[in-house]
Amino acid sequence: MEFKDRVRQLRKGKKETQAQVAAAIGIQARHYQRFELGENLPSYANLIALADHFEVTLDYLMCRTDKQ
Repeated sequence: MEFKDRVRQLRKGKKETQAQVAAAIGIQARHYQRFELGENLPSYANLIALADHFEVTLDYLMCRTDKQ
């Protein structure tokens, strides 16, 4: 699994839109969409915000482990 797939899976698991996740972590919706499209990777600060939002570890978010 790739990062783009993991964030999409986590977002859908919470039944949130891309715009809702973007607002929750303080970025523009288009910026978040690029994460799910695999066009951009998030900054370190955005990675932490995503992990906190989805309540997972950074290793899980970055597909380094399947343990949440």
